[in-house]
Amino acid sequence: MTGMNSPARNGPPERTRFKLDGRSVALDRRIHAARGDLADLALAGTLFSAHYARAVALTCVAPGTPILSAPSASGEAVSELLRGETFHALDVMTDWAWGFCGHDGYVGYIRREALDVLEPVSHRIIAETAPLFRAPDIKAPIADYWPGGALFSGEAEDGFIACAEGFIHARHAAPLDAPAADWVAVAERYLGQPYVWGGRGHRGIDCSGLVQVALGQCGLSVPRDTDLQCEGIGNPIDSDAVLQRGDILFFPRHVGIMIDGKTLLHANAHWMAVVAEPLVDVVARLAGDHAQPIIARRRIGA
Repeated sequence: MTGMNSPARNGPPERTRFKLDGRSVALDRRIHAARGDLADLALAGTLFSAHYARAVALTCVAPGTPILSAPSASGEAVSELLRGETFHALDVMTDWAWGFCGHDGYVGYIRREALDVLEPVSHRIIAETAPLFRAPDIKAPIADYWPGGALFSGEAEDGFIACAEGFIHARHAAPLDAPAADWVAVAERYLGQPYVWGGRGHRGIDCSGLVQVALGQCGLSVPRDTDLQCEGIGNPIDSDAVLQRGDILFFPRHVGIMIDGKTLLHANAHWMAVVAEPLVDVVARLAGDHAQPIIARRRIGA
């Protein structure tokens, strides 16, 4: 930005002019935290804003909570944060915080009560849902239920993982340094879970959320939305290639996972659930509205 011009020697000063130097960059506001009055300090060299804020890392302490498009209970759910995941807050209000998710940079508003100081984590829930027991006993009262992918810190104790809130059975959790090997098997654990727009596994999940959390439990970080995943996961494969387990198929505003050469696993609004069904049935269902039902095919490691 340039400063004020010097006044003329004999006459009134020239009108002050300001100029922004450099190229204008169009930022995807889903993954770049900038709104009309405030932006992430990390964007200061890229985006002009009236105010910048340095992000403060906080931990989600609710089993799961939605990320909303506006600070209102009626705001659209754009994603979901799971227990133990990090939220980088840029603006903390009485009831809401605005910022971005640590695992994928997704921007939105979250209930302030769902956040607390940053906590270390050592384990991940690997069951579709894990009961949180009040004592290291399967007959003990259950304090809560944590979704698959939730993170927490704990120590092994008599077949359980003891944490600050209670006890998770050892078969329902794994150390973070021991990621799952078969991401399709992880996705299959969600079969039957309700389809919920913006969900990532706490009582519901959507199509891109299923892909993200399944790959995440195998140590692979991928974007949140289908269009971003289509550009950022694996490598393209030819349309005539024989499909195999783990191939990812993209449809208009939708994504699914091949569990073998003919069967698609996906969270979808048609069945309102995570289902496995013949790919030919999915294509036939979409063909009436789309001349090209399958718009991309990707393969991890291809």
